[in-house]
Amino acid sequence: MTKRVLITGITGMVGSHLLDYLIENTDWQIWGMLRWRSPLENIVHHIDRINRNDRIKLVYADLRDTMSINQAVKASKPDYVFHLAAQSYPKTSFDSPLDTLDTNIQGTERLLGALRQHSKDAVIHVCASSEVFGRVPKDKLPINEECTFHPASPYAISKVGTDLVGRYYAEAYNMCVMTTRMFTHTGPRRGDVFAESTFAKQIALIEVGKVDSVVKVGNLDSLRTWADVRDAVRAYYMLVTVNPMPGAYYNIGGQYTCTIREMLDTLLSYSTCKEDIRVEIDPDRLRPIDADLQVPDTRKFESHTGWKSEIPFEKTMKDLLNYWRERVSGGQGFLTR
Repeated sequence: MTKRVLITGITGMVGSHLLDYLIENTDWQIWGMLRWRSPLENIVHHIDRINRNDRIKLVYADLRDTMSINQAVKASKPDYVFHLAAQSYPKTSFDSPLDTLDTNIQGTERLLGALRQHSKDAVIHVCASSEVFGRVPKDKLPINEECTFHPASPYAISKVGTDLVGRYYAEAYNMCVMTTRMFTHTGPRRGDVFAESTFAKQIALIEVGKVDSVVKVGNLDSLRTWADVRDAVRAYYMLVTVNPMPGAYYNIGGQYTCTIREMLDTLLSYSTCKEDIRVEIDPDRLRPIDADLQVPDTRKFESHTGWKSEIPFEKTMKDLLNYWRERVSGGQGFLTR
């Protein structure tokens, strides 16, 4: 029988790219969980297929609502689950810590509780975050799976909870739950609250004369290892299909490491008006505390699955900038956040 998969957060950057990948590379029936108010722009190219009931079904639920989660799981009866939905913006979590903790920790508990009741044999991917490691000393780089958690935001704390809830269900209830700590991953459809995406958006707006020639930035000294979202979703597919190990937890990430400043310089080098653009620190873009060394050791996952990142950093940045150029040229108004 055809396998059934449930993707929570299907309209997000990662969820929408995972949908693209599964449509192209599998024959699975795909159930996408989203909130009733979630924008559909990231999956608009699948709307005709959804309307025809051709392999894709949408189910409305909210991680803060137990009944809707139960109904989504009962309806989808998944063989595979990708739990991607979250309050995923670290900066926002400082303003909304309780919403972040409820959505990410208790939401994961609600989902896994429903799966335990209705689809206990499913192969489940719980997406935590590299932010769980937080402030890592330089002598601990690259970060392996056993590095101590030192979260640096309410978001990161919530993902520690997400990580532990996932492993608890694997150990306590003999469920095939695996947890990932994905390091920085980006590309087209990246939310504009993340540094590289807001930089690309501001550059696109400058190029068409909609804002002054100033890119507003936060902390430019953080070190990041970059992966492309399209490599990330391929990793997630391999996680659940290549000898899945109940209770396993993995670091996943790219190969190219640079500072936020160097990433910005790369984006600026692709601009049609780079000579005129100034860079200014915006105090509102600075976090109270930052996870400033995010460099992963990914050998455990690569050894288990054979996955390697393939898309070069330069292509990722070009595609991200072109994504924002296309959106800006559509005539919509955009905040420069």
